[in-house]
Amino acid sequence: MGQPSSYAEAGVDVPEVKLRQKEIAKILFRTFKQREGKQGAVIQKIGHYAGLIDIGGGKALALHVDGVGTKVLVAQMINKFDTVGIDCIAMNVNDIICMGAEPIAFLDYLAIKKPDQHLIKEITLGLEEGAKRASVAVIGGETAILPELLSGGETTFDLVGMVIGTVNTDKVITGDAIRQGDSIIGVNSSGIHSNGLTLARKIMFPKYDVNDIIEPLQRSISEELLEPTHIYVKPVLKMLSKIDGISGLAHITGGAFSKLTRLIGKKKLGFNLENLPDSPPIFRLLQKEGKISLKGMFNTFNMGIGLCIITRDKDESEIAKIFKRSGLKAVKIGKITGDHGISVKGKRIA
Repeated sequence: MGQPSSYAEAGVDVPEVKLRQKEIAKILFRTFKQREGKQGAVIQKIGHYAGLIDIGGGKALALHVDGVGTKVLVAQMINKFDTVGIDCIAMNVNDIICMGAEPIAFLDYLAIKKPDQHLIKEITLGLEEGAKRASVAVIGGETAILPELLSGGETTFDLVGMVIGTVNTDKVITGDAIRQGDSIIGVNSSGIHSNGLTLARKIMFPKYDVNDIIEPLQRSISEELLEPTHIYVKPVLKMLSKIDGISGLAHITGGAFSKLTRLIGKKKLGFNLENLPDSPPIFRLLQKEGKISLKGMFNTFNMGIGLCIITRDKDESEIAKIFKRSGLKAVKIGKITGDHGISVKGKRIA
């Protein structure tokens, strides 16, 4: 097989993954009855940005687990491990804030081929930095030594985390309040974040060495791909404390902009992304080198937008000011429409 031009050809078939996830959720849904009528009753079905359980007093716990994915392979290629911990925190906390929850604590799971002081210390320092950016405490975790399970070089590892947060049950954001005419605000990403790396690696590394300086990027491809994921916790929580009209939040990760559809369920609403800013150089480079379609790009990569906020028109300027104070740019990128699906500049992508 030659160079892939889609995520499926790279080995990640997103529609197939979603089917398997539905099968898993159907089985696990049966476990909900274990907590019915008790503290810890489940109040959010599987498949949104976090699981929610009722703990009484008008409060719910939000829980989510996620990993860094094949971004760890790039770290291994250049023996640089001090940023993937930031990504691990980000991939978790950025999800639960989309439910309106405040992240409070974190657990990590590090699987390594063999004990390596440098590897473990650098990953842990990254977790510490990510925790600072998200204002969470890393309260424990697990380090597993798995020489027979992990193939590859001596620094082979995998990194996964779980976040715990809290939210008032009357402040949960699910997307139910989204209505036609709402504005879609996009907040900039720091680059590729931690999704689409399987495709990006298979496009770029056959052609470029990890240390090659690439002109559009003005740095090496490995440095670009390892840029840590933005953590949006602080400005989002500030925004939620000041603005009541936020009807939906979407972290643009796996599945990219197709993630937006989970906010509307079966409602006859859609997303018209007609005012997207120009994509950063890394995405233009990937599309050119991989000959990827527009639909493929927007269903695989964040294209420079790491977070979407659905709100009323009157709140746009205040939201922009809040994110600007955190060094982030929040701009209107589209509208909620009455047509089901997602369109980018007039072209249907989902």
